Amino acid sequence: MRISELSARSGVSVATIKYYLRERVLPEGERVSPTQATYGEAHVRRLGVIRALVDAGVGIAGVRNVVAVLENPPESPYALLGEASAAVNPPEADDDLDLGPALALLDRLGGDTDDCYPGQLAALARALAALDRAGFAVPAPVLASYVEHLRAIAQAELDATPTESAEAAVRYVVLGTVLVEPVILALRRIAEQIAASRRFGRD
Repeated sequence: MRISELSARSGVSVATIKYYLRERVLPEGERVSPTQATYGEAHVRRLGVIRALVDAGVGIAGVRNVVAVLENPPESPYALLGEASAAVNPPEADDDLDLGPALALLDRLGGDTDDCYPGQLAALARALAALDRAGFAVPAPVLASYVEHLRAIAQAELDATPTESAEAAVRYVVLGTVLVEPVILALRRIAEQIAASRRFGRD
């Protein structure tokens, strides 16, 4: 298909497609003349991933990170999942970060530092430090519930991860991170409202 057809199929403007081509997050089409190229279904799928990331607030640098994993996926499924997740949420350097509280939660999840991809433990430590600065403590029973249910969610998501190709797995992990986390947050808030209405009534 020509670039105009690719635009119609994907819902992405020709100008934006050309921008993605210049930024090398969308692969070049097959040249049929010095000024024209044809594109295939892989380009439609890639544009779908790019637009989902951009619509979710991921910048072009983050998109480039995801594309790098798509084009050069590691052989290890563990590394593939870790790199796909890190591509969307790059680790931040912080030498003064206290990892103690995060390590304690990691132990409750049944893991150790070797299980965590670089940056994941630090992200948890930063979130816990923010709670501490605000003087807010998650009650122990609530924290225990988080650990129990998030372990179950993680296992369910892992069981559902596609295995037919690295691209399918990366797409699932990346879009599952960017697009599903807001769904989880919204469901949590709705569940709290339902629980509150049952406990206290609506009036």
